[in-house]
Amino acid sequence: MSHVHDMQHTTAAGDATAAAPALAPLLPATTAVALAETALTRAGLSPDDARDVAHALTETSLRGIDTHGLRLLPQYLDELADAIATARPKIRTIRDSGAAAMLDADGALGVVAGLAAARFAAERARTHGVAAVGVRNSNHFGAASVYSRYLAKQGMVGIVTTSAASRVAPFSGTDPLFGTNPLSFAAAAEGDEFALDMATSQVCFGEIKERRKHGRTLDAGWATDTEGRPATDPEQAYALSPLGGYKGQGLAMVATLLGAVLTGSPADWELEHIGASTPGRSRGIGHLVICLDPAAFAGSEQFAAGLTGMLDTTRGARPGADAEQPVQVPGDPQRRIASERAQKGIPLDPHTAQAFAVLATEQGVAWPEVST
Repeated sequence: MSHVHDMQHTTAAGDATAAAPALAPLLPATTAVALAETALTRAGLSPDDARDVAHALTETSLRGIDTHGLRLLPQYLDELADAIATARPKIRTIRDSGAAAMLDADGALGVVAGLAAARFAAERARTHGVAAVGVRNSNHFGAASVYSRYLAKQGMVGIVTTSAASRVAPFSGTDPLFGTNPLSFAAAAEGDEFALDMATSQVCFGEIKERRKHGRTLDAGWATDTEGRPATDPEQAYALSPLGGYKGQGLAMVATLLGAVLTGSPADWELEHIGASTPGRSRGIGHLVICLDPAAFAGSEQFAAGLTGMLDTTRGARPGADAEQPVQVPGDPQRRIASERAQKGIPLDPHTAQAFAVLATEQGVAWPEVST
């Protein structure tokens, strides 16, 4: 029995764009938002929080990050039903020094807590030029890019990380110790965007699950077995491997330092996994949101010009001899997928499709035809 758990927590955005099953329905984004928003409201969330969570999950799926999008809605509804997450949290500021603050999320859904921190950070950065907002007593917050991109849309630079339950063995180690601890950075200018959202593991666990489902072997270096040996049989995968060996371990420790240690939250190895948490108790996850206002540094106009130049120059780099596509910058694949899915609809895996079909029946919403 594998000890790598069944629900992935944090992932590189590029790893999470696996093709949907051939018979999955294509769900329009507007329908997804409406169904999710109603379900969350019925679960006790305020209308504003329900709308925020529904839009965050739908936008994440639109961008192709399926492991952290609509697929999470049934799990979040379960956490609300089991009182792991608080439907009407009283998020409060427990420390405030102006440019730095700590929030207690009161067991909120992580998306609610993460957006509260991002809004707080944006407001303070407009005053101080910089802001860092820590969060404790929260839950799984989905894709870290939700919050970094929110800040980018405010004209800021967003830097976000979170603690996560252990999945990844340290370099040369055997047992899972760190989460797949994401690091996300985002900035935008003149309709363009830099949006990095990466796990610090070699691959996301969603890919391990996909290989198990289809009986496909793992690529070398993705995971190890119970003795710390490389595992290519997905059924033998016990721990994920850090990205780039000791460098990935170092980055994972940075995320743990900022998301857990700095916020006074449980360490990765002390956290319960999503889907296996104790009812009636928040998982106690910690987040950190950092916001930088370009106006306080080079100035907004110079920053925008510099960002545009960096993105254009990178995309214009000459591809390698074996490259099948042009050079891209972080966020480009997700923008392309979002454009396609906005027109065609969001593909759903069978489990998520079933959950949304039930919601559609309950709410009297027409269910889309199954794609072939």
